Amino acid sequence: MKFLENPPRFLFFTGKGGVGKTSVACATALDLAGQGKTVLLVSTDPASNVGQVFGVTIGNTVTPLVRVPGLSALEIDPEQAAAAYRERIVAPVRGLLPDDELSGIIEGLSGSCTTEIASFDEFTSLLADEAVFGQYDHIVFDTAPTGHTIRLLQLPGSWTDFLEAGKGDPSCLGPLSGLDKHRSMYAAAVATLTDPARTRLILVARAQASSLGEIERTYLELNQIGIGGGFVVVNGVLPAVAGTEDLTRAVRARERAALAALPAALAHLPLDVLELKAANMVGIPALQTLFAASTETDESDTIGQTVDTGDIPDAPLAALVDAIERDDHGLVLCMGKGGVGKTTIAASIAVALAGRGHAVHLTTTDPAAHLTETLHGSVPGLEVSRIDPVEAVQTYRDHVMATKGTALDAEGRAALAEDLLSPCTEEVAVFQQFSRVVHESRRRFVVVDTAPTGHTLLLLDATGSYHREMARQIGDSLPFTTPLMRLQDPALTKVILVTLAETTPVLEAEGLQDDLERAGIRPWAWVVNASLAAARPTSPFLRARAAREVEQIDRVRLLANRIAVVPLLPEEPIGQEKLAALTALSPQPAR
Repeated sequence: MKFLENPPRFLFFTGKGGVGKTSVACATALDLAGQGKTVLLVSTDPASNVGQVFGVTIGNTVTPLVRVPGLSALEIDPEQAAAAYRERIVAPVRGLLPDDELSGIIEGLSGSCTTEIASFDEFTSLLADEAVFGQYDHIVFDTAPTGHTIRLLQLPGSWTDFLEAGKGDPSCLGPLSGLDKHRSMYAAAVATLTDPARTRLILVARAQASSLGEIERTYLELNQIGIGGGFVVVNGVLPAVAGTEDLTRAVRARERAALAALPAALAHLPLDVLELKAANMVGIPALQTLFAASTETDESDTIGQTVDTGDIPDAPLAALVDAIERDDHGLVLCMGKGGVGKTTIAASIAVALAGRGHAVHLTTTDPAAHLTETLHGSVPGLEVSRIDPVEAVQTYRDHVMATKGTALDAEGRAALAEDLLSPCTEEVAVFQQFSRVVHESRRRFVVVDTAPTGHTLLLLDATGSYHREMARQIGDSLPFTTPLMRLQDPALTKVILVTLAETTPVLEAEGLQDDLERAGIRPWAWVVNASLAAARPTSPFLRARAAREVEQIDRVRLLANRIAVVPLLPEEPIGQEKLAALTALSPQPAR
């Protein structure tokens, strides 16, 4: 593997969600540890599943993996990090301030931006705190899906600039002096990230135009903040042992076309191609095969497995659209782990509703989503938009300055403008636009393609914080409806969890369902997308892959109120015609 040649101390794996970053990062950590190196494997993904891959509980403390000498792992847990961050701010003044003031500080530190900054604080210490992490030869980062990763990597520079210029006291972070103490650590983190001798960026993708386009955007954006170089890993390419049936030939053709049209910005970077394996990448033995070429002998233990066609439910996506349409308006939220096809499913539902004569607004809160590429043109009756963080922040800043700022003198306006430069402003600004979208669903269908799981939960946390503040201020004096109340009402909002029929995405979606239910939101339906088992393959390799899906589909059937299963298609569902066809598909009849 080119990306493993003369590796520096820090290796960052990033790319669109669901492309196999975790598998590649875990296999890399195993490979380095096998060479006698001391390795720390770190997940910065709020929806981390490193522990699931290794079959152990990891969490927010460094955990040695006893089966792999020299390898330890750490999952930066946002909630634990936020709790520790709050305690560091509150502990010095506990007992010194009145209870009401102390409660105000704690409330100010309960927002989603505090959670993100707390995680960022741990991230920078991994890059810069030699006293704690200096004993590791390599630190391997399995990062969050692309949009969140770019935001995280931008933060060291953003906060360094903010501390240099700022004298404000942003409540979501606690006293600014607490941040100021870490100024040198933030600066050291920036220096490490931008030094190719110390940090290597590995861009992971699938052999799909959208996935490769995503890592090109990531690469160019990271270049703008001084992170250069880079290696490309294309994961999950069909091997020769996959056979020659029609489905295989069609998938191979589109993979070849995608690789032949590699985006220009990536063409000069070193490239590695990893083959799809019959086995899921869960457990050490499976991970140790990831970098090896597939052979007939390697697959001999799986080729004999077949799919019990009776276990694949006939559950077309069209049935969900029928049920959604009965209400004549409402909010549809498509959620799930990055890379499972939320954008495709959201676009397909929106196109189907518009095709039936309804007014529909299709929008995304995902920083990495590109709805226009999926739709390939306009659709009558369908409005398409994106909640753009940059635009949202500027709109929010302008509004605050034009309202709150008008009553201030020059010095006060300068202080307010300075506070609005805080990177935390983005979360507030995006939340405001999200609230408007929720409100709009009272009169027409609004279909939302949400950000990957971790970012979505941060957004919902902001919604919950707003709800609690409204309830505190208004009390029982006046009736009110907050965005969270709309999300909790199944008559107004239908939450659809999108997953693949694979172990990790299903576990991730199950965890998301648990989190949503704690917030009083019960998912309305699950969609199992791109199911190989539902496509009824005939080649032994693909049938072996399909056999492993049946257990996961059964698991979804136990978890879901209702379910749809969308078969894997020979061609990517891009454009109005193909998206509309998705809502007419059902699992193929048994051959």
